[in-house]
Amino acid sequence: MVENPDSGTIGLFANESSNCKLHVGSANPAVMPFERRLKMSRLGSVFRALALAAMCATPIAAADDPVLPPPAKPYVFDPPNADGPVVVTAWFRLLNIGAIDDNNETIEFSGILGLTWKDPRQAFDPAQEGTNEKVYTGEFQFNEISPSWYPQVTLANAAGQYESRAVTLKVKPDGTSTLLEAVDATAKVQLNMRRYPFDRQRLEAIFGVLGVDSSQVVLETTPTSASIASIAKSVPQWHLNGIGALIRSSQGTWGEDRHSFSNFVVTLDVTRMSFFIVRLVVVPLIVIVLLSFSVFWMDRSSVGDRISVSFIGILTAVAFQITMSELLPRIAYVTLINGFMNFCFFTMCATVVVNLVVGSHEKNGRHEAAIRLDRRCRRVFPIVFFGLNLAAVAIAFLVF
Repeated sequence: MVENPDSGTIGLFANESSNCKLHVGSANPAVMPFERRLKMSRLGSVFRALALAAMCATPIAAADDPVLPPPAKPYVFDPPNADGPVVVTAWFRLLNIGAIDDNNETIEFSGILGLTWKDPRQAFDPAQEGTNEKVYTGEFQFNEISPSWYPQVTLANAAGQYESRAVTLKVKPDGTSTLLEAVDATAKVQLNMRRYPFDRQRLEAIFGVLGVDSSQVVLETTPTSASIASIAKSVPQWHLNGIGALIRSSQGTWGEDRHSFSNFVVTLDVTRMSFFIVRLVVVPLIVIVLLSFSVFWMDRSSVGDRISVSFIGILTAVAFQITMSELLPRIAYVTLINGFMNFCFFTMCATVVVNLVVGSHEKNGRHEAAIRLDRRCRRVFPIVFFGLNLAAVAIAFLVF
């Protein structure tokens, strides 16, 4: 390809020995026809467009490529069962007892539930991660960022709320994970109130791993698996004697009946403070009964007055029982306090019978028999009243 300076013609020679010259373009409009100039202009536009597209498609130099972070660690959905079931150490720290409901047989409590297990899949290099312990705090970090599997523990005997107020997951370099969860819960318990108000109860909160049986997850305890925080306070009318923990296996708690499940049981030993019921129920009823015994010192001929005093005591005891019914537990079986109140009622009814017998002796002229009966009742009624009540208390403590 050469350029002719005289004519401004750009030509391509197929053979220099020949005088045949092919003109492809010309810079002189006077030499090149109009149609050819238009055609060449269009071809130039096409070439420029192709050159621009080729430049845009050229990859950027490797030195200018941004450094991408390594891919995130994949989420783990199954427990690490390579060497058998996962052993999870459970512990519980009691913070507070909100209430113990006698009628509904429930207990409200709050505390810290801790679980520790080892998952080698979560092991990491402290030098590479820049920390000796990974900590996931709060619902967002625990649920969205933490990639690890964890035992989902819930309350088997829940009777209402089971609320997780805060959660923290800590992972050691060897994969040892510790889950801390602050819980508020209401548990259904079994109360034996036959010795009420001198009863002592053993309350249980049963925790279990949801969705996995003993072939996948096994719970275990340590001597310090149950403790009471220094800020813990007992509920009114109750004294907290101690706390314990044990592992109990059950069938079909969290799934099919043929599967065995491991449960973490927290036990609370509490004793009722009986002084409230004693001063409000026991002492007033004893005074009413003793006042009804005054009829044995009244004039034997005044049968009407004697019976009036006895009936006043009976009606007072009935009204007292109706008033106190809201404070006493509404249960089907008979408790010690129920037996005491019924015995007081029947004792005062017995004084009415004695008054009628004494009146009959006086009416028939058997004055000595009426005197002897009154004198005997003055000693027998108090002795029998207190003796039977003490015997009932002793039997209740020995049997129940």
